[in-house]
Amino acid sequence: MSISYLDYQVFQFINHLALTYPIINPLMRFLAQDAEYLVYLGIIVYWFTRAQNNRQMVAEALLSACAALGGGGIISHFFYRDRPFVHHSVIQLIQHPANASFPSDHATGAFVIATAFWMFRKKDGIVWLILAACIALSRIWSGVHYPLDVIVGAMIGMTSAILVHRLFIKSAIAQKCLEACMDVYEKVEKKLWVSILRIIKYKNKEGDVQ
Repeated sequence: MSISYLDYQVFQFINHLALTYPIINPLMRFLAQDAEYLVYLGIIVYWFTRAQNNRQMVAEALLSACAALGGGGIISHFFYRDRPFVHHSVIQLIQHPANASFPSDHATGAFVIATAFWMFRKKDGIVWLILAACIALSRIWSGVHYPLDVIVGAMIGMTSAILVHRLFIKSAIAQKCLEACMDVYEKVEKKLWVSILRIIKYKNKEGDVQ
């Protein structure tokens, strides 16, 4: 039994669950299309807590994501694979262009961020990893990815996050460069907030005079 045949059989099983359990389809549509915005929101919230550890975590997550998605893009050029709906009759719950299916960018992105979070915050990380797994499953359920697409995407994301985290642990130079960049950002951010507060105070004084 070939891997591609087994991959298709597993895809059919998961995809046909959309007919068996249609009540879950709205949730799967949300996970497949919009759940990534929860990941973006998590990045923003952690960053603007302004805790140094959280900012280090977010910086590593973003660097890992760039590496993982860049690597996934290269792989898709050398190992191009059509989407399931191109050659098969599938239950397609969401619209999607007929571009490269392998590896899954959604799975890569979700797992690289979730793994980076897990490296710093174990309890939070487990929740993010569960969300990443649900996103990956929803892409198969919705008919836009094969199981192997999301498995490889998840592996790329997790590997990237682990390697980047190890780089900053073992390389003092890399850590100092990151800290220097974050210091520059925080100085700019501080000046920006001061300027905003001055504008607000000025507007309030204008309002009082009128």
